[in-house]
Amino acid sequence: MTPSVVGFVGLGNMGHPMASRIAAAGFEVVAFDAAGTTERLPAGASAALDVGDLAARADTILLSVPDGASTAAIVDAVVAAPSRRVTTVVDLSTVGPRAAADAAQILAPLGVTYVDGPVSGGVAGARAGTVSLMFAGPSSALDDHRPLFEAFAKVFPVGSSAGQGQAMKLLNNFLSATALASTSEALAFGEAHGLDMAVMVDVLNASTGRNSATVDKFPNRVMTGTYDAGFHTRLMAKDLRLYVETVRAAGTADDVGSTVSDVWQRTDAALPDSDFTEIWRFVSRAL
Repeated sequence: MTPSVVGFVGLGNMGHPMASRIAAAGFEVVAFDAAGTTERLPAGASAALDVGDLAARADTILLSVPDGASTAAIVDAVVAAPSRRVTTVVDLSTVGPRAAADAAQILAPLGVTYVDGPVSGGVAGARAGTVSLMFAGPSSALDDHRPLFEAFAKVFPVGSSAGQGQAMKLLNNFLSATALASTSEALAFGEAHGLDMAVMVDVLNASTGRNSATVDKFPNRVMTGTYDAGFHTRLMAKDLRLYVETVRAAGTADDVGSTVSDVWQRTDAALPDSDFTEIWRFVSRAL
């Protein structure tokens, strides 16, 4: 059955708009954010004291947190909760296949289903309700939660086991990161030959070099000088580290992945607390 009370942990750049859309769709939302719940609380939602309070009040808890360590801490809090109403935890975060599988294994003996459901689409997609949700879990959980998911996302079932959604998200972010880094290099090369950035982007978008960076990131974030995609460089660097680690564990090729990850690690070191579109500033040395 569709949950009657939805818990939400993490009201940051992505979490707040997603939780807001859920509340606006008529769901009863109870939310918590370790950085401060009251000032981040979406309209129509109520505040929880902590994760344990959420576990006692919500049927399903959705997570939008930075990393696997955050998810693990929340899972531990659910386990330690003196009272539990929650029966499903849906992780919208990028935590990696191992962290997702561990969370599922820990929660299963409690009768709590962990759903691996990372999202992609950025802050703009979260606000518009167009993020993709890469669902990996039991089909019954998808059936029960589809009305909830469709309040803020487009749902793509990718597997039945925790970790498969994470694998899908990591390969997606690897491709996105590669497009942005390589487009930055290509446009810096073009500028060195006297080409105008706007002209290059127009040509690329009508040619085979077209990608997510030429269509969105450069016209809307870089060329405007706003650098406001709402996704931090440190998070992309983290996702690339996870991707490379997971690729090596799987034994598949990582020649391109290792190189791209190295560029993002160096960008993060050079531009702490930056928006990830600012990789252009690092690659072009426009610091």
